[in-house]
Amino acid sequence: MIIIGEKINTSLPGIKEIIESRDTPALLELATCQAAAGAGFIDVNVGTGVGSSLDEIFSMEWAVQVIQGQVDTPLCIDSADPAVLEAGLKARNGKPSLINSTKAEEKNLKQVVSLASDYQSPLVGLAMDETGIPATVEERVRACEKIASACDKHGVPLENVYFDPLVLPVSTDVKQGLVTLNTLGVIKEKFPAAKTAMGLSNVSYGLPGRSMLNTAFLHMAIYAGLDAAIMDPLDKRLVSAITVAEALTGKDRYCRRYTKSLRGKH
Repeated sequence: MIIIGEKINTSLPGIKEIIESRDTPALLELATCQAAAGAGFIDVNVGTGVGSSLDEIFSMEWAVQVIQGQVDTPLCIDSADPAVLEAGLKARNGKPSLINSTKAEEKNLKQVVSLASDYQSPLVGLAMDETGIPATVEERVRACEKIASACDKHGVPLENVYFDPLVLPVSTDVKQGLVTLNTLGVIKEKFPAAKTAMGLSNVSYGLPGRSMLNTAFLHMAIYAGLDAAIMDPLDKRLVSAITVAEALTGKDRYCRRYTKSLRGKH
C-alpha cells in the first residue's frame, strides 16, 4: 500500500507558522523524515487561510522548490484551488506528482482533470459534489461516476485515478466508518482499474486513543481494497498495521514483507 505522508499540512499544529515564516530547515526536516520512513508521496498543503490565492501560489512554489531540492520522493500537490495546484505542478518541472484533488462539480472537474491530462499526473477524486459530502454510499459512488466520465473525456486513464470514498469522524456519526468502507468496496467493484485513497486519521477525530482507532480502521480499509492512505509514516503502529493487513489479505507473497519487518524486533 502507498503511504502519502500527511505532515506538511497547515491544518496541523505549527505548520502554518513554518509556511508563513519560510522556515526552510523545518520544512526540509518534515519532508526528509517522511521520505526516510518510506512515504510513497509527500503531501504538500500550504493554505494558511490568510491572504490571497496569489499568496498561496507563492507559498506552494516555495515549498515545492525547497523540498524537491533535497528529496526525491514524489509530491502530492494538495489544494482546493486549481491555480495553486497548477503552480505546484509547474514548480515540479516534470517530476512525478499526485494531484489532490478534484470533486464532482463541473467547473472544478474541467479545471483539475485538465491539469491531470496536461501534466500526465495521477489524480485524487473525492466522492463528493457541489452540495458537499453525500450521506449515502450510492450518492458517493455517483460522484465517482461523474469524475470517471470527466477523466474519460479528457483522456485521463482510470489507472491514474485514486478515488477517495471520504472519511468522516465516527464521533459525530457512529455509522460513518461503515459508509466509508462500503463505499470503498463498491468503488473497487465498479472501477477495477482505478485506485483508492483516503485520509485515515479523520475517522478518529474528537476521540481518545486515536492511534488505536486508526489502526483498526486501516486493517478494515485494506481488506475492503484501499490502495493508498494519507497518514503519518512516522507512526510505527500504523505502518506495522499495513504489513500485517497485507499479509492477511494475500497482498504479501509468502509473507515476505511481514517476516522482514519482524527481523531485529525479538
